[in-house]
Amino acid sequence: QVRLVESGGGLVQPGGSLRLSCAASINIFDIGYMGWYRQAPGKQRELVARISTGATTTYGDSVRGRFTISRDNAKNAVYLQMNSLKPEDTAVYYCTADPRPGWPAYWGQGTQVTVSS
Repeated sequence: QVRLVESGGGLVQPGGSLRLSCAASINIFDIGYMGWYRQAPGKQRELVARISTGATTTYGDSVRGRFTISRDNAKNAVYLQMNSLKPEDTAVYYCTADPRPGWPAYWGQGTQVTVSS
């Protein structure tokens, strides 16, 4: 069973930075694609960023250039560095995993990120 645990969320002012971490219970090198999705109140879940085993990355249009996804296969961990945060980045952020690049099969419990002054 795949277990994903996020950490690092919190309250930050506009323009600030946060780094989210995701610890996986499995060897992420074998899982294929690790990613981050988010869901704001009243909105659908959307892709934030995804990274393949080969370190190919994909970003959502609204975060490209501000967020960076990375993975540490030795630690079975995935990270999301978020810079220049905006109020519209406020959401619950979920760590995900799947062998394929489509809608993920495995989800963490989520961590809240709030961007507000």
